[in-house]
Amino acid sequence: MDRSQIIAVDFDGTLCYSAWPDVGEPNNPLIYYLKRQQKAGNKLILWTCRSGAALEKAVSWCREVANLEFDAVNDNVQEVIDYYGNNSRKISCDIYIDDKACVPEDFCAPCGK
Repeated sequence: MDRSQIIAVDFDGTLCYSAWPDVGEPNNPLIYYLKRQQKAGNKLILWTCRSGAALEKAVSWCREVANLEFDAVNDNVQEVIDYYGNNSRKISCDIYIDDKACVPEDFCAPCGK
């Protein structure tokens, strides 16, 4: 499998400042970061709860406003599907960028574990 990194990024509250069901203002620092990563050969997945017309609106916004094209949308990149021989419901990536994300160690620290 290609050793480029795979980065999955959320839409509402992450790529754009949340205005659900509309689309908010762009998060330009994150957009610039993703463009640099893509230019370096890394793969991008748009990973969002949006579906149907709301998803189409988000994908169009990414193309027209952020000038971002994704290698996959709410799906694994083809290299991962080929490598594992199936397409799991869980997205396989190296980095998740999401306004609702947390680091597991943050939950263990209060327990002393």
